[in-house]
Amino acid sequence: MKTSRRKFLKLTTASTLPIVLSPIKIISENSQSINSESNSIKLQNLFNEDFEWRKKNYPEGASSFGDKSYNSKLTDISVDAIKGRNSHSKLMLDKIKSLNKSNLSEQEKISYDLFLQNKLSAIEGAKFNSEYLIIDQLDGPQLGFARLIQNMPYTDLTDYENYFARMKSFPVYVDQIIQLLKLGIETKWVQPQVPLKSVPSQIENQFVKDLEESVYYNPCKKFPKDFSESDKLKISNESKKIISEKVYPAFSKLLEFIKNTYLPNCRKNLSVLSIPNGEEYYNYSIQNRTTTKKSSREIHEIGLSEVSRIRNLMEKVIAQVKFNGSFNEFLNFLRTDQQFYYTNAEELISGYRNIAKRVDGELPKLFAELPRLSYGVRAFADYEAPAQTTARYFPGAADGTRAGFFMANTYKLETRPKYEMEALTIHEAMPGHHLQIARGQELRNLPEFRRQGGYTAFVEGWALYSESLGEEMGFYTDPYSKFGQLTYEMWRACRLVIDTGIHAYGWSREQSIDHMKFNSAKSENDIAVEIDRYIVWPAQALAYKIGELKIKELKEKAKIKLGSKFDIRKFHNAVLDNGALPLDILENQIDKWIIEQNKS
Repeated sequence: MKTSRRKFLKLTTASTLPIVLSPIKIISENSQSINSESNSIKLQNLFNEDFEWRKKNYPEGASSFGDKSYNSKLTDISVDAIKGRNSHSKLMLDKIKSLNKSNLSEQEKISYDLFLQNKLSAIEGAKFNSEYLIIDQLDGPQLGFARLIQNMPYTDLTDYENYFARMKSFPVYVDQIIQLLKLGIETKWVQPQVPLKSVPSQIENQFVKDLEESVYYNPCKKFPKDFSESDKLKISNESKKIISEKVYPAFSKLLEFIKNTYLPNCRKNLSVLSIPNGEEYYNYSIQNRTTTKKSSREIHEIGLSEVSRIRNLMEKVIAQVKFNGSFNEFLNFLRTDQQFYYTNAEELISGYRNIAKRVDGELPKLFAELPRLSYGVRAFADYEAPAQTTARYFPGAADGTRAGFFMANTYKLETRPKYEMEALTIHEAMPGHHLQIARGQELRNLPEFRRQGGYTAFVEGWALYSESLGEEMGFYTDPYSKFGQLTYEMWRACRLVIDTGIHAYGWSREQSIDHMKFNSAKSENDIAVEIDRYIVWPAQALAYKIGELKIKELKEKAKIKLGSKFDIRKFHNAVLDNGALPLDILENQIDKWIIEQNKS
């Protein structure tokens, strides 16, 4: 993939000026140029300072970017460290405000605005005790630590020393987590009880008797070819020693605390409004996730409207297949008929991989430039699959040393229908998450914080929008697959209703499950997992539909204003060329792009 042709630093020099200018004006222009250059350099230095600080303070993030500098460390999540990070945001805000924005290039102005918004949002968010909600059934040390260990590089002895160092640090990390959870209990900032009931089993399932079968021993199963036998034996023995003496005891301590102290003190009320300052926190979360000023009431109404619209399209598909029965009977048919389900996990994964290959061949029709980074399809580990969603995407390393991965859930195959696989692959892999995130990482003209950054409304909005491109790529030709695509769109519309229903209107878990069951073909297991996700991640699920609707709105605007000049390939790259953006800035950029296209 090529990077944008726009130069990030555009400096004017005296040699480019017309010779008819007076000496006084030349001096003036040179002075302005020097000032512009100085501001550009200061801006870049500020971005670099902040990004290096981020990598040092969030070493797991540095590892995910492909930077090995901090691979021996875990994030310090002590109370003092958290306070220090909040002070850093204020320092960065003061520094960005001290720079003159007016003489920056257009691309630099976008970076300035984004950096400023990010720091303002971080400072606003620091008012809440969200760090006390550090664990849930979808994320937390019981899942994230294993992912971290498996995704680290293992190419030399230093990599294995880093591996040992991180595992040795794990007990301190767990102690810090327990301290945050205790503070959560004291301040009433605790998770809801029902969704977290699966966390103990997620921990227990990692205690395997044969240490060589532990996920934490995996780095010792495939050593680099140049390692000596003595090195292999030494590393293997050290790994088992650390797992048994450090990792397992730390997990045992966390397990005991979760079961006997935290879960009994978790809140019974599902709504985030039931915690101190909960309403303010939910409103902040909505704005932060959707990058809009929309209220929960507005979003709830948008959701109801979308549910009605998509329901009508679903009814047309049911008529097309000549099903003799009601809408709910059709949904029951889809959930129970064996023709729609694999009976072997490997066949399910192979099915996803085959769809992915077909998608890749169609992408040049819709995109002028594609990312170079590859991706793969894997199954979730058995210990986390029961509480995980149907699928997730985990980005690759920015330096290309680790591919991106579309993770598929093979737990309870009778709940993983074939008819939703095309839409899901398009969303999680190409042209959804992998294309957008990998392309952003490869935009070398942008500062690191933009290449590695993300706004949920943009990232998830793009992935949901990508699902709608399936027909243009030759997918959804089978009416059941088309119904699956509509089910996924309906699922995201229901989220707007359910998330706001739970957190703003006091909906129960059962009421939320019933709403999803009544309107989509998602399996009951999937629905329950999803509802529990909305409960512990307030407002996150709102970003998908809000982002998708904005991208579709911008495409229609471009089609109308450009007419015959509209090129879908150029439009898609215009959306992606600046990395992930808040929706208002995205709209500004597309408006400018439309003007440029009309001039060409």
